[in-house]
Amino acid sequence: MKIAMITSEANPLCKSGGLADVVYSLSREFNKANKDSEAVIFLPLYQSIKNKNIENLTFLGSINVEMSWRKQYAGYFETYIDGIRYILVDNEYYFGRPDLYGYGDDIERFAFFSLATLDIMRIIGFKPNIVHVHDWQGGMIPTLLKEKFANDPFYKNTKSVLTIHNPAFKGMMDKYYLGNYYGLPDSLFEKGLVRFEGQVSTLKSAIVYSDMITTVSPTHRNELLTKELSHGLSGVLKLREDDFVGIVNGLDVVEFDPQKDPKIVKNYNARAFIKAKKENKADLLATFHVKDNKGPVFGLVSRLTWQKGIDIIFDNVRYMVERGASLIILGSGEKDLERKLQNIRDAYPDRVGIYIGYNDALAHKVYAGSDFFLMPSLFEPCGIGQIIAQRYGTLPIVRVTGGLADTVINYDKNNLDTANGYSFYDYNGLSLGDAISRSLETFYVDYKAHRQLITNAMKLDRSWKKSTEEYVKVYRKAMKK
Repeated sequence: MKIAMITSEANPLCKSGGLADVVYSLSREFNKANKDSEAVIFLPLYQSIKNKNIENLTFLGSINVEMSWRKQYAGYFETYIDGIRYILVDNEYYFGRPDLYGYGDDIERFAFFSLATLDIMRIIGFKPNIVHVHDWQGGMIPTLLKEKFANDPFYKNTKSVLTIHNPAFKGMMDKYYLGNYYGLPDSLFEKGLVRFEGQVSTLKSAIVYSDMITTVSPTHRNELLTKELSHGLSGVLKLREDDFVGIVNGLDVVEFDPQKDPKIVKNYNARAFIKAKKENKADLLATFHVKDNKGPVFGLVSRLTWQKGIDIIFDNVRYMVERGASLIILGSGEKDLERKLQNIRDAYPDRVGIYIGYNDALAHKVYAGSDFFLMPSLFEPCGIGQIIAQRYGTLPIVRVTGGLADTVINYDKNNLDTANGYSFYDYNGLSLGDAISRSLETFYVDYKAHRQLITNAMKLDRSWKKSTEEYVKVYRKAMKK
């Protein structure tokens, strides 16, 4: 089985979010587990990648890509990283820029990338069984395969899979560009196949034309089928409901391994963690210049945005401090939230530690040194922080939404053998406060139960092995279409 991963970012070459982690980890695990198969990552050659001066980056050739009336140069390069073959598409005009996204011509940039990728696969002789597109950037490829290349012998048996990571971005463009960029007829718009709110949406197009569709957790899949939580996509997704699957993202268990992590002061595992967790807690508090009063530590590593529930954490800081707890927050984002966090630190300088920005080494310290991990998101398609926290024996406190609902089992005193964190439903400070109160009660009153919850969390198998097996099932189902 040959899989072409079509993506706008992938570790370790370029990253702006979790998409890069998923594409890299899924491809690595797929190649490792399926010796007679191969997943190849197709990716733009951004300026940031060129700046890395990759030693084994090999120039393979160049072509002219036809975009209706225009022809655009595309160089293509190859490199191998961790058993994964990367094919990088070069065009200085489109990708020789400081950032991955955020430009007024992003639609044109990724139209070029999509068309170039299909041409390059043919030239290098990589005939995929599955073209796996991620989000809107390569969203027109399934449409191209079934409309423009329907009678092309090279792509005759190629099927497509779409993974929706972020449904808020839909690749919107005027219908004029359907022909102007892709050479596709206006009839696809007139029939409604690619039309969304009066424009063309590359994401909707992928939903309509892909043989199978996935998203990053079972609960998020169900949320996307509702009007309230679908970002307008519920109608078209309901038409594809039988071909729509939710698969929880795995975790890079090599990078996040408390037994071997060089970024924490004391390594540990699920069989022996009490002393090591205390040492890591002391180190964390000292690093953030917070007094160690032997109470619990609540940690948070996050983008500081309205989605992440930072506002309802504010409602509970005083309560946590009064109950003897400390709070450590690492992140950056909305300036108003950053300012409020600074004010909280000024109000409780001995109990609250704040780092505005991102620091990977500090993030590992937060995961290892905290007792509880706050993740009260308004919505969270999958989430990775709660999974990392569980692996490090730090119990997550989450709202029941998306992947948080699928990965955290709330402790209710009747499920000590299976629970691995705390959760709440209503998005407000009172509901989060109730979950915090329950966590504090267990920590202070029944530490034996607290230890069992840590053991439960650390014993979870969060590797990419299980998730990859689910994707292989999706690939096989797509190939039967």
